[in-house]
Formats: sequence, C-alpha cells, structure tokens
Amino acid sequence: MTLVERLRAFAEVPQPETGTRRPFGAAFLVQTRVVMALMLRGALSRYGHENLGFFWLMGEPLLMTCGVMAMWSMAGMDHGHGVGLVPFVLTGYTMLTLWRHIVGHMAHAMGHGAGLMFHRNVRMLDNLCGNVILESLGGLSAFFIAYIPLYMADLVPPIHDPLLLLGGWAMITWLGLGFGMIIAALSEFSEAVSRFIPPVMYVSIPATGAFYMLEWMPEKAQAVLVWSPLVHPFEMFRGGLFGDMVGAKFSVGYMSLVCTILTAVGLAMVRAAEKHVHVQ
Repeated sequence: MTLVERLRAFAEVPQPETGTRRPFGAAFLVQTRVVMALMLRGALSRYGHENLGFFWLMGEPLLMTCGVMAMWSMAGMDHGHGVGLVPFVLTGYTMLTLWRHIVGHMAHAMGHGAGLMFHRNVRMLDNLCGNVILESLGGLSAFFIAYIPLYMADLVPPIHDPLLLLGGWAMITWLGLGFGMIIAALSEFSEAVSRFIPPVMYVSIPATGAFYMLEWMPEKAQAVLVWSPLVHPFEMFRGGLFGDMVGAKFSVGYMSLVCTILTAVGLAMVRAAEKHVHVQ
C-alpha cells in the first residue's frame, strides 16, 4: 500500500447523509484518525523508510542533548545548587530542542500541507496539529531513551512527580502549538518571516529557563522572568524530576491563560491565511 493509499484509508471515511451532522464522538474519532495519518505521513516524508528511518525522530534531540552533556562534563563544569550537571542539561536541552523544533517546522507548514486538503476530512489545523504532536512525542521519547540508561548508571535521580513532569511537557507543547500557528500564518503572508525565526529562537533562549531555575536568580530578575511563559514549563518539568530539591516556581493558571490566548489568535490567523496558501 502506497503512502497516498494509507492516508486515504485513514482520512477518507463514509460521510453522513446530506443535511445531517455526525455525532461529536464519531467526528472526534474521525479527526483523530486524520491526525494520526498526517503524523505517519510527516514522519515518512521527513525520515524515509530506509536506514535508521523513524529513529531520527528521537535521534536528533537525543544526539544534541548527549553531545552537550559530554562537552560540559569534559570541561569539568558542575552546575551546583545541589543539582548534577547531567540531569540539569538533560531536562534543559530536551525542552529547549522541542520548543525550537516545533516553532521552526511551522514556517510554511501550511503551504507544504496544502496538497492534502483535497481529502474531504483533512483540514489545515489537522496538519499543523499533526506536526506538533509528532515533534512532541519524538522529543519525549528521546528524553526517556536518554533518561533510562543514565538512571541505571545512577547519574540522574528517580522521577519525583511523573504527572508534573508530563504536565510541563504538555504545556510547552501547547505553547508551541499556539505560537507556531501564528508563525505558520505569518509565513504565508510574508516570505521574510521564516528568515527571522532562527535569530528570534536564539535571542529568546535566556527567557526559556533552560540554564537556570527561578529560585537561583536575584529577586529583581525573578520579577521579570516570571512573566516569560517559557519559564513555567521548564520549572514544572524540573520540579517533576527533582522535587523539592530545586524549589520550582510556576503558575499553571498563567500558562493556561497565555496558551489559550495564543491558540485563539493562532486559529484566527490560520483561518485568514488559508486564502493565501498555494500548493507547493
């Protein structure tokens, strides 16, 4: 079965009779199948069938994280504050890589997926959500692939609160989806937008919390950094791993509000940008 046939088998399901509406449960199941098909297509088109294939979905963030840990360890750097260098780098770089990959791959994502819109049940939002979920699952898999052997080697502590850790991962995924939809829409209005994404990603690194915890910063710096929505998922993720050792400071309410606003704005902009999309 070819890739197109697989996508058609997932996405093309019998439609309700004219004038009737599909029940919510059935509609949700259909869109779930559509997103799964789009994720499969995205993984196959990006990594192919041969050689390591799907491994690179997890391998890219894994290699980057392990490379940074090795360089910092050989340089004799110790993070201090009662937190080991290896677990601190592992948590920081896996989250940072996820954020950069989600936003970076959303530029022109609407144009690249426009050819799929001929499927009756496929919508532009399905394509964007599929890209984000694929990146999120790949990054989370890379984290656990690195975490398990490091834990067995007694280089990282046991996970203190799995729900808090996964909650932080879900929050940065949601944040990436909302912000990424805005980037995807803007990139259809102007080609120049994609050129600014890499420098913006690098400039925003100090606001991510990848290299510090809020509790370790001076009070004046904390008062400013606490307004960065990127800091809170990092605090949640590390709080889930380290527990009270790091004194994580975060606000789920603030994060939910920011993510909701970004998602609402992103949905409106994607709807407006669909008129400017050309099949690539």
